[in-house]
Amino acid sequence: MERVALVTGGTRGIGAAISNALKLEGYKVAATYFGNEEAANKFSSDTGIVTYKWSVSDYDSCVSGIRKVEEELGKIDILVNNAGITRDAMFHKITFQEWKEVIDTNLNGVFNMTHPIWNGMRNRKFGRVINISSINGQKGQMGQANYSAAKSGDIGFSKALAQEGAFKGITVNTVCPGYVATDMVNAVPEKVRDTIISQIPVGRLGEASEIARCVTFLASDEAGFITGSTITANGGQYIV
Repeated sequence: MERVALVTGGTRGIGAAISNALKLEGYKVAATYFGNEEAANKFSSDTGIVTYKWSVSDYDSCVSGIRKVEEELGKIDILVNNAGITRDAMFHKITFQEWKEVIDTNLNGVFNMTHPIWNGMRNRKFGRVINISSINGQKGQMGQANYSAAKSGDIGFSKALAQEGAFKGITVNTVCPGYVATDMVNAVPEKVRDTIISQIPVGRLGEASEIARCVTFLASDEAGFITGSTITANGGQYIV
């Protein structure tokens, strides 16, 4: 049986690598996006992966979007909550709107996507929920109180939900990437990038494909005994 995987924020960066890796493993993949329609269209054209547009920060949009995916592709077996945004600012300068936008997407969005799918996974007695957090959800990061709070919340959410899903055949795990060579990271000034790399013991940025391999393992049947866990993939920059 061909399993269905849904990847939020799945058309660019780490999300695109995850979508592609799952497709190569034989999953029927759907990728969501919200911002860059041109990039999403190119991604779909290049990969053959079907894309859907909605904001994970809106619960009703998630419900209707998930319904459409399941009508077109089948019931969702694997959910990868990857969509995320940043609104960086020092805390004494941050606005409530900047706080709220990040929490709504990076934390509430994980609830909004998982909740409508959860009962179906319970009924079918199988599911994989994989939440993409961040090194900064583990160690915190100056100027990212909003982002760090949301990504730390994703870890706690995963650990709690893992306990609820285990006896129903559902695993819930987290992947915490460090600094990865995405367009966003590569766009920072070279001097800043060199400073980042100097703090990573392996001496380089991660590759999106390395994060994707963590996800494909957690999605597999072979990972059925792993739940409530966090894979830390940061080149040794922060060791838990």
